[in-house]
Amino acid sequence: MIETVRPSRRRPIWLVVAALTTVLFEVAVVSPDTARAGEEVFASVGTGEVNGVYYPVGRAICEIVNRDLSIDGVRCSPETTPGSVYNTRAIQSGELEFGIVQADINFNAYKGEGAWVGRTFRDLRSVLSLYPELVTVMARADSHIQDLAALAGRRVNVGSKGTGIRATWEAIEEELGWRDDQRVRPVEMRADATTSALCSGTIDASMLIIGHPSPLVKAQQAACAINLVAITGPAIDKLLHRHLFYQRESIPADFYGMPADVPTFGGRATLVTSASVDARVVAVIAKDVLGHLAALRTLHPALARLRSRQMVNDGLTAPLHPGAEQVYKEMGLIE
Repeated sequence: MIETVRPSRRRPIWLVVAALTTVLFEVAVVSPDTARAGEEVFASVGTGEVNGVYYPVGRAICEIVNRDLSIDGVRCSPETTPGSVYNTRAIQSGELEFGIVQADINFNAYKGEGAWVGRTFRDLRSVLSLYPELVTVMARADSHIQDLAALAGRRVNVGSKGTGIRATWEAIEEELGWRDDQRVRPVEMRADATTSALCSGTIDASMLIIGHPSPLVKAQQAACAINLVAITGPAIDKLLHRHLFYQRESIPADFYGMPADVPTFGGRATLVTSASVDARVVAVIAKDVLGHLAALRTLHPALARLRSRQMVNDGLTAPLHPGAEQVYKEMGLIE
């Protein structure tokens, strides 16, 4: 997920009591004894950039949840953020209740690995997984970059330090074993700046981790001729063997009018929360999303292929929150 913009101004978390409509009580986390009938709970969902995929997906989830506001009393609010790493840290601090996060970031945060050494988030909990988000490298057509090896020594936007994109690229490069001049010349750019940079030759390629079809890829195609780079080879084989949350995938040719599918890999975008968030609120989110899955599929192309059993099993690199787990058991999706 793209993670290079400044976060939007956050709302505090509010509990609105219907009988006292003019009174707002600010709370850090909704507790079970306050989430009673007749009350409206605000649940914030950290997403990503407005022009990426996480934000419209978060907005779609909240649209579904809010359809049952009068029944369930949970008002869902999508929030723009820098993306996965920010969302995870904001959930850990209590700034957000929910967030959309890359599966590998979840794994590292829960296990205390990578950027999370010394600040393990053991209270991180999964709610559900969403869609595959794939390593996607766009190259200018005249740069003759068709595969991973051809990126050696090139100017590549690989995201800012501390982002999910940068962490994934560094993991790839470690497996490649590139040294000195073989390494890519890393460039840090906002997603909306890469379009002109790639067309002008300021950079040779740009890496994203996104769901497809993506407006970012379509915008780049409209600006100048590009191709998507195949991300395969022995280094990727080793990476997938080490990290089981990654899966081999392909970017469908028909999404972008390409001659053939482009092989790559990725994890899944997941909706996560904290163990401290009220089980009733988590259960409402899980129930509404799974219960209105057909409607959710129509709200964004990245959601069109969602399948309920995959959503409660695949890519969940932190334990299920008890509120979600109970819902899925009642639905017969897990034992």
